[in-house]
Amino acid sequence: IKTIQKFEVKYLQILDKNSNCDEKLKPKLTPNQIKRLYEVMLLSRLYDDRALKLQRQGRIGTFAPLKGQEAIHAGSAMAIQDSDWIVPSFRCEGVYIGKGLPIENIFQVWGGDERGYMLDKKTKITPFEISVGTQVLHAAGVAWALKIKKERAAVVTFFGDGATSEGDFHEAMNFAGVFNLPIVFICQNNQYAISVPVSKQTASETLAQKAIAYGFDGIKVDGNDVFAVYKSVREALDKAKKGQGPTMIECFTYRMGDHTTADDASRYRTKKEVLEWENKDPIERLKKYMLKKKVADNNYFDIALKKSEEKIPEAVKKYESLQPPNPD
Repeated sequence: IKTIQKFEVKYLQILDKNSNCDEKLKPKLTPNQIKRLYEVMLLSRLYDDRALKLQRQGRIGTFAPLKGQEAIHAGSAMAIQDSDWIVPSFRCEGVYIGKGLPIENIFQVWGGDERGYMLDKKTKITPFEISVGTQVLHAAGVAWALKIKKERAAVVTFFGDGATSEGDFHEAMNFAGVFNLPIVFICQNNQYAISVPVSKQTASETLAQKAIAYGFDGIKVDGNDVFAVYKSVREALDKAKKGQGPTMIECFTYRMGDHTTADDASRYRTKKEVLEWENKDPIERLKKYMLKKKVADNNYFDIALKKSEEKIPEAVKKYESLQPPNPD
């Protein structure tokens, strides 16, 4: 028996849970860019909190909280260029916010009004998909079209760990590998597909290694480290646009809240587990780093909070002032 080839999956962490940063690995970001990352995460957290309240009050429908996964959204959004396509799942609102889309549109969609998807024609973001994993196939199709048209652009698609158990995921990965498509697969591994843990999804040590079987690179990153997310997505997009193939990025994170507002996570995980992950909060992690490195002071954080708190009620007001759609 002869070994044909050895494989490995790299793990990337730049900013750890104690806000210690490996400055050699940290991407070159200006103070304003770091502030932007923080502000997107903060606004996403406040949006999430208000959406949960609106659902409980019957003002929007069933909703999928994103708390805890903000670093994935903010880091990815900054790395993705306007020429790139975004094909999201149902827990990606922070990406929308990071790309500057109106928050009222997101409320509108969760309120059951599909007009919330009616964005300007320059916006290259598809409607977020509720059916698990189906959007990954759509993303492969868009990437194939970009390659045929010889456009210097790529596709980024988001999905959860549960989607890796769907046939659509494997078909899209295989297709992307065979045709060397300009696509980046981002798995938001929050460790639970509703109540089913990752250990019941796969026997693999990582999800990232699934890319190896399809002939391209897979990397695992700390999904609560916004620097690691930004760096890995940016590099994967650069590689894709050079015709060097797809990449799968497994962002290891944790869903702080319930799977949706129809779920009760306390039935399948412990308070101790949740508390452990609260200590790895991506927003607090970046805030402590910014204070330590004097990127910002407490006055900045107070102002940022106030500005974000003002934006959410405005978005709710705009959403609820819309005329109902004409059934015809």
